[in-house]
Amino acid sequence: MWAQLITMRLKPGKDMAELDNQLRAAEQPGSGLVRTLTMHDQADPSQVYALVVFESEDKARAREQDPRRQEALHAARAIMADIFDGPPQFTDLTVADEWTG
Repeated sequence: MWAQLITMRLKPGKDMAELDNQLRAAEQPGSGLVRTLTMHDQADPSQVYALVVFESEDKARAREQDPRRQEALHAARAIMADIFDGPPQFTDLTVADEWTG
């Protein structure tokens, strides 16, 4: 497994509801996406973290290049420009272990 931690900051008064809908609509079957967790910092709710887990880095990179996804993300990018204070920051992660209690 492979994952990305995406760090974003919302502009005042903005939320991610519309963006979440656009991102879900852009997802293609068989993309390798395992799960996405979107979280807000309790001390600073404008700070948002998304942990996106994939079957493999290869599948994640192929998903990034999928022309169908790129076309579907056009509207999502416009929303991101409106709601985020600056570009998202990406941290690539190798999943060493997974445990579900």
